[in-house]
Amino acid sequence: MYEQNPDVGGKVHRIEQDGYSWGFGASLFTMPELLDELFQLCGRDPAQYYTYSRIDPVCRYFYADGTRLDAWADTERFATEVEERTGEPATKITHYLRRVAKMYEVTKDIFLFNSLHRWQTYATRTALRALANLPRIGIGGHMHQANATAFSDPRIVQLFDRYATYNGSDPYLAPATLNVISQLEYNQGAYFLQDGMPMLTRSLHRLALDMGVEFVTSCPVTAIRIEQGRATGIEAHGVFIPADIVVSNMDIVYTYRKLMPEQKAPTRYLDQPRSSSAIIFYWGMNRTFLELDLHNIFFSADYAEEFRQLSAEGNICDDPTIYLYISSKKQPAHAPAGGENWFVLINAPHDAGQDWDAVAARVRANVIARLSKELNTDIAVCIATETVNHPATIDSKTGSYLGALYGSSSNNVLAAFLRHPNFSRNIDGLYFCGGSVHPGGGVPLCLLSARIIDGIIEENNKA
Repeated sequence: MYEQNPDVGGKVHRIEQDGYSWGFGASLFTMPELLDELFQLCGRDPAQYYTYSRIDPVCRYFYADGTRLDAWADTERFATEVEERTGEPATKITHYLRRVAKMYEVTKDIFLFNSLHRWQTYATRTALRALANLPRIGIGGHMHQANATAFSDPRIVQLFDRYATYNGSDPYLAPATLNVISQLEYNQGAYFLQDGMPMLTRSLHRLALDMGVEFVTSCPVTAIRIEQGRATGIEAHGVFIPADIVVSNMDIVYTYRKLMPEQKAPTRYLDQPRSSSAIIFYWGMNRTFLELDLHNIFFSADYAEEFRQLSAEGNICDDPTIYLYISSKKQPAHAPAGGENWFVLINAPHDAGQDWDAVAARVRANVIARLSKELNTDIAVCIATETVNHPATIDSKTGSYLGALYGSSSNNVLAAFLRHPNFSRNIDGLYFCGGSVHPGGGVPLCLLSARIIDGIIEENNKA
């Protein structure tokens, strides 16, 4: 395994500074059974590598009108909380989540667990049932339209609209089918991985070493060699490394443009609109905040305007939604005694040549003002140490094209089908995984992309 950075982990590697520790990107752990399955397939006990626990509440929400709401892991308790805080009937919440569960069961095998780009996927009763049910589960409408129909209180509409951001999309443009994303948190559960998300890649690294995998770090791959329609290996540091199979976890756009520019690129996949990105502030705080939980959301007052500026103008509004993750709530060692490690994420457009240092400075001032008001504390004086990432640095550090965190966006009804396949149609022995290809971005979907490749390689070997 060849890695351009000094350490493995990509968007989940660990950042350490002045006694504080953060994960670079991913912060929410869902579908842990996928990780467990991989270790079990290798004949290993997952508990010997990592442990995790279900979190409750899943998230704490702060609204511009002063409303505060906890999203409890138990759906009945969550529904009651919603009714007490907003007046939205609890029955609407439970009905919505039951519908989301049905949507997930109908679509998971075709959209998540198998390739969308092979005829074998569609030659099953499950696939035919999924296709027949697509109109009923909302593929024809937008997420916001579906949520505004399901709920009367705009705060709850906003709560469920936000799941579009889990794959870098816009709820006012993305198909309503993506409302299925909330299934992972409410019906299946959200978890905390002991020692934080970087433990995921650390555990995978250790497993791979135990299985005999060799890692070569600080070694960027410069080419995938193709001979007579087949991938025969890679080039790195001026050396050719032969291989029977090549799997690229690099962003699919850079895989074609940098590693095999002589090959005809499938532009219908590569030219899709990019997903959103983020500005992330990693703040080491010199005090603790009892009113905050592990995951916290501070919603903007005008969600539609926030996304209009993101999607139409490539801009961040002055009142953005703020995601605040504090792993030291569960893992005190991630901050010095009496402090907290704040991971503060703001949705941002992908890199289109903006002056990101200037944008980040403006966003920082707005975020500090909002959090200071909400927490009745001057946040600025509590920041003991700080580092920042934005779309341009995300691109340079992780190889994400234009800093787009999830590859292409999912803002149209065919977006799922227009993600690049997990294999090459024209080059034998070449496969693709990671967040820029099917089934998409985020930890569980990246694991599923590898799972899909594993199945295809096994079938090809049998053939």
